[in-house]
Amino acid sequence: MSVLENTNTEVIDVARAVEKFYYKEARLLDDRLFTEWLTLWADDAHLWAPLRYNLSRREQQFEYSGEDDFGYFDDDKPNLEKRVRGLETGQAWAEDPPTRTRRLITNVEVESDDSGVGDYRARSHFLVYRNRMEADVDLHAGCRRDILRRTATDGLLIARREVILDNNVLLSRNLSIFF
Repeated sequence: MSVLENTNTEVIDVARAVEKFYYKEARLLDDRLFTEWLTLWADDAHLWAPLRYNLSRREQQFEYSGEDDFGYFDDDKPNLEKRVRGLETGQAWAEDPPTRTRRLITNVEVESDDSGVGDYRARSHFLVYRNRMEADVDLHAGCRRDILRRTATDGLLIARREVILDNNVLLSRNLSIFF
């Protein structure tokens, strides 16, 4: 059952809480508060961004790389922490000078995970504007499919995220931003 289809006030509150969670996440990333952003991730979290291929209609089941194949990202929380530490050293050549970003998060949908542990399946669309130097500008659009875990102490945490980028060829000079 879709959470948004239910008229129960508590369920609508969950959907609103997820939206607020995503807006906070976008603000933390845009403000380069990466260490604080890491607190939004569960210790056993996994981030996956598969490659995307242009295929004929009859081959569409192979449109994305599998989790055993290459992806743009395939990170667990220790890898995310390592990436953040690298950005915070000031020694990351791809971020000197630092990238400026603006994230727009839309089309948030939430469903109960039915696992009995308080997880939610959430889906959101994003548009990330990225600017670095004078003329280095990128737009990234796509969707995120998340498993969000509700905890008693930390509230919502990202347990799993799959990032689906709309473009199959990334023309960015680097991919040092987070989605």
